[in-house]
Amino acid sequence: MKNRHKKIRKLTFLSLCAAAAILLSYVEALIPPIFTAIPGIKIGLPNIAIIFILYRFGLRDAAVVSFVRLITVTLLFGNTLTFMYSFAGALLSLLLMAIIKKANFLSAIGVSVAGGVSHNLGQILIAMLLLDTAEIGYYMIILAITGIISGIFIGLCGNFIIKRLPENKI
Repeated sequence: MKNRHKKIRKLTFLSLCAAAAILLSYVEALIPPIFTAIPGIKIGLPNIAIIFILYRFGLRDAAVVSFVRLITVTLLFGNTLTFMYSFAGALLSLLLMAIIKKANFLSAIGVSVAGGVSHNLGQILIAMLLLDTAEIGYYMIILAITGIISGIFIGLCGNFIIKRLPENKI
């Protein structure tokens, strides 16, 4: 019986994290573009929840919550193309963050930075494939810089939550 309650508690908590990530996606969509001359730059607010879940529960749960968020946000606000870009970025980001976290040589902030940059790389790779041009790869220079900056911010937020929310309270 105790194990069943623990599973229900975990599922409830992960559902709340998914809802928070979806809400953060919506909030991020309301924020005006930081640099109007440079399209596609976002802070990555939903990744606060993903970083937290990756550290508290692991890759599998972080991937499930990330995928639920992607599907929900795509159905509410996006289209097939936005899903493709987001999925590629999220997949590459999650895999790299999990590898770096497991290697245990960077903090949650460093893991988040790697996630931010690799998310942008995943999206650039999809754009190169869809547009059949390698020249768009030069855009990665700008996206790497913004990925580092937003990765630091997201990592700081995620690290704050990781440290403030004890594991035994989940």
